[in-house]
Amino acid sequence: MRRQRPRNQKPQRQGWRDPSDTKRVLLYGLHPVEAALANPRRRIGRLLATENAAHRLGPLMAKRGVTPELVNPKELDRRLGAHAVHQGVALESEPLPPMGLDKASTGGILLVLDQVTDPQNVGAALRSAAAFGAGGLVLTERHSPRLSGVLAKAASGALDIVPVILVKNLAQSLAKLGERGYLRVGLAEDASDALESVPLTRPLALVLGAEGKGLRQLTREHCDRVCRISTESALASLNVSNAAAVALHWASLKTKD
Repeated sequence: MRRQRPRNQKPQRQGWRDPSDTKRVLLYGLHPVEAALANPRRRIGRLLATENAAHRLGPLMAKRGVTPELVNPKELDRRLGAHAVHQGVALESEPLPPMGLDKASTGGILLVLDQVTDPQNVGAALRSAAAFGAGGLVLTERHSPRLSGVLAKAASGALDIVPVILVKNLAQSLAKLGERGYLRVGLAEDASDALESVPLTRPLALVLGAEGKGLRQLTREHCDRVCRISTESALASLNVSNAAAVALHWASLKTKD
């Protein structure tokens, strides 16, 4: 009987994150990793970097006591995928400690996303939230992307700047915000009032729905008012991340002390 040769097995990526592992997150790109290293609340794990990236991040790595594993860009391409814009660095870490809705400031602005599942859009909205000084981003535990990878790269470091609040039931959470004095303003294309024309006060929750579906009915019913963003082009609709940026801009202007 002819003996079969053992098949060549690919070497295992020792210590690297299993995509199904929800207890660890993977961050890549200079800004996300830089913000993670600068965040004392972020527990740092394995860090892979090219020589150039390690040199740029050197002071922060030294401050955190992190020694990188030096790799070439192709190794990161192999581990992350050819489409990941890693800029020569990838970091494995634990998720940030969760923040409860009751810890949100009663003097600021919250951005609330109703089942927005696209990580690029959520990451870009988070970046806008950081730019305009929002006090937090509220997401549903289900039907929201993981706080890792593509989302973190699109957020460009904002994942470690703006607290993310995960809630099980968005309608109930909006009700609780109302009890705490929040003005809850939903955004919808079919609303009659323009956001820039209505009075806004803090604390303020800006509520946006997913592209296509928009705000769910129960979410809409828990908003104090629903407004639209005025546009002048025939292409009237904005994607959710652009709408979030415009809404945060108006809110920051209209609620300044």
